[in-house]
Amino acid sequence: MRNTGGMPSTFTTADAVDLAVLERNGFVESRHVGAAVVLAADGTVVTELGDITGPVFPRSTLKPFQALASMKAGVPLRGPQVALAAASHVGAREHTDVVRTMLDAAGVTEEHLQCPEDWPQDEQARNELVRSGRGKQRIAFNCSGKHAAFLWACTENGWDTDTYLDPTHPLQRSVASVIEEYTEEPVAAWGVDGCGAPVAAVSLTGLARGIGRMAKAPSDKHADARAATITTAMLDYPWAVHGEGRENSVVMEDLGVLAKSGAEGVLVLAAPTGACLALKILDGSSRAATLVGLTLLAASGAIDADKVGAVLEKVVQPVLGGGRPVGSLRLAAPVLALLDR
Repeated sequence: MRNTGGMPSTFTTADAVDLAVLERNGFVESRHVGAAVVLAADGTVVTELGDITGPVFPRSTLKPFQALASMKAGVPLRGPQVALAAASHVGAREHTDVVRTMLDAAGVTEEHLQCPEDWPQDEQARNELVRSGRGKQRIAFNCSGKHAAFLWACTENGWDTDTYLDPTHPLQRSVASVIEEYTEEPVAAWGVDGCGAPVAAVSLTGLARGIGRMAKAPSDKHADARAATITTAMLDYPWAVHGEGRENSVVMEDLGVLAKSGAEGVLVLAAPTGACLALKILDGSSRAATLVGLTLLAASGAIDADKVGAVLEKVVQPVLGGGRPVGSLRLAAPVLALLDR
């Protein structure tokens, strides 16, 4: 782990590469630097850009593993509930309705959730809350499905529900065990995620390895059936994992590729074969993550490049000036070089 000014750190700009640039009227206005790794189905490194061994906080890309820990603790998640346990949802009514079924089944209420109160990212749901005068709600926070699954694990096992986010809680110890099992490396550091849950630092290589293993679980007779259930549910209910028209949901719906983004520019992608990618944009912006990630995975031959192009047209936002297109978000030279091989 790097140490910058006496503080543990992720990789630095010296160990990063240009991944994407934003061009406006022929002028490169912004650059997104970072690191990315693509692994083949057998776990070997296919593509390496920047530092892929230094630790990063994966943030919400850990949610499939956290959901697995909840299911290992006996939570009988079904259908869209499974997807919501692994989701960073936008707080649409269909999301919060499912979360409420989880809370009801656990025998707890919204007041037991320990994620912060928030406005829904979904415009319609937010407007409804504003008009009703109810204000921010914990169930509208993007991690409320994960927290509902955590609470359900507690009530299934008689564990304390007031301390379910404590790193020493039995559930969080199980989460740590699952993360280390699937990434095949020890956790480098621990922090507190935006939702209040513990967040583990692992390498991009380990993160990719873990999501690749999760993605191929449905076709692997030796895999944990609960991991297969999580992957299948995320792909069957892509709207539940993110939201209608949102990047992760579109990628899963149109390509059948497991997709999960995390705060601070982290993204994981995995094809059903287990070929996978993990990346981090160093400045924390996520706007170039899907463009870079899908391009790199397609360049490795893991997914259809033509289909990727159609998806990118849906999810990459245009660069506007006066309401008209005046530029584009495009791949940087190190990524383009891989396409010419």
